[in-house]
Amino acid sequence: MPSTLLRGGRIIDPAHQRDEIADLLLIDGRIAAAESTLPPETEMIDCTGLVVAPGLIDIHVHLREPGQSAKETIATGTAAAAAGGFTSVVCMPNTAPAIDNPSVVSWIQEKAAREGLVNVFCTGAITKGLAGEELAPIGALAKAGVVALTDDGHCVQSAEVMRRALEYARMFKLPVMDHCQDYALVGRGVMHEGYWSTVLGLPGWPAAGEEMIVQRNALLAELTGTPIHCQHLSAAGSVRILREARARGVALSGEVCPHHLALTDEALQGFDTNFKMNPPLRSAEHVEALYEGIADGTITILASDHAPHCGHEKEVEFDQAPFGILGLETELGLFLELLVHRRQVLDLPRLLAMLTVNPARLLKLDRGTLGEGAVADVTVLDPTLAWKVDRNVSASRSRNTPFHGWELRGRAVRTIVGGRTVWEL
Repeated sequence: MPSTLLRGGRIIDPAHQRDEIADLLLIDGRIAAAESTLPPETEMIDCTGLVVAPGLIDIHVHLREPGQSAKETIATGTAAAAAGGFTSVVCMPNTAPAIDNPSVVSWIQEKAAREGLVNVFCTGAITKGLAGEELAPIGALAKAGVVALTDDGHCVQSAEVMRRALEYARMFKLPVMDHCQDYALVGRGVMHEGYWSTVLGLPGWPAAGEEMIVQRNALLAELTGTPIHCQHLSAAGSVRILREARARGVALSGEVCPHHLALTDEALQGFDTNFKMNPPLRSAEHVEALYEGIADGTITILASDHAPHCGHEKEVEFDQAPFGILGLETELGLFLELLVHRRQVLDLPRLLAMLTVNPARLLKLDRGTLGEGAVADVTVLDPTLAWKVDRNVSASRSRNTPFHGWELRGRAVRTIVGGRTVWEL
């Protein structure tokens, strides 16, 4: 494997509190020691004016295979990840069949090894068929190599089933990630319950439908000692519950997606189904609470919830369309624009920590660092580069983004996985 020298970039490695202008040498797919001798025929890459960071990690991605390859494939999904600067993605289990047994895990791992441009880590289902009733074979899934358990796309409604899942997960040192949605409260809701749902005549999805499950998870994490990660938080009450639980030392964490920071429910006035996601876009006061939760460290991880859908699936009445939008290629640019440039909620090292070392530590991945000997997964980014989102040039198989035409500042310019460049601008 050829060696590579990234010259003169601003190296930011939150895992080691490193922030300096320096060179970074990659040898045989690993981060080399600073004093290493330069091998002959080393590729030289000028990174002057650029940021050299650990490879970005997205822990909430729907790759749609097996069973839904019309929406996305492992090949196209990982290509979109590489184009977004992500070197590792964690795929969700709501495939067909669901990732609820070791054979599906093996199928994904083998296909990702053949066709994937970036690292693909698998989650396993909490319950068989994501039905929320009978536990999946958690021990067998752990042995097969899943990095967490989740029924994402669905939510276990029974507190008893969830408790037993947490107890089993703790035996195998697996964190549990939860899509927080109380079905009884949410009902047929398709958008945030509030002023705009009333004006538009669409069934409302109350914030309490998320907050109720976040509160349950806080109690169960405290009871069992098993870490629970609350996915795609959108509600002010969820942030408050998370903050209070973490202050007591409860092993509860949460993530936020860019669309819940960039948009409010007011965006649904045109009934554009590209603005339909689960949980839904909330009102401004909920958005402000998310920003506050990020600023004070209550929310520690950022993710995309990349959820591709076919065009014909979205081209129906709003309440009939599936939930979900694309995210991998716009994620970094949106977070940089919203959190660093526009609102100045985070500086660059803190933002990168939420996309590298924090998710790596949650899922115990050997990624997210530029320390000596680490796997040479590297993202080179230009934090101020101006660019325009164009869904027509997306690497994804789908086109369902609400951000088409948006002008952003900051994006990846090179993605390196295991010492090899897999994408460059």
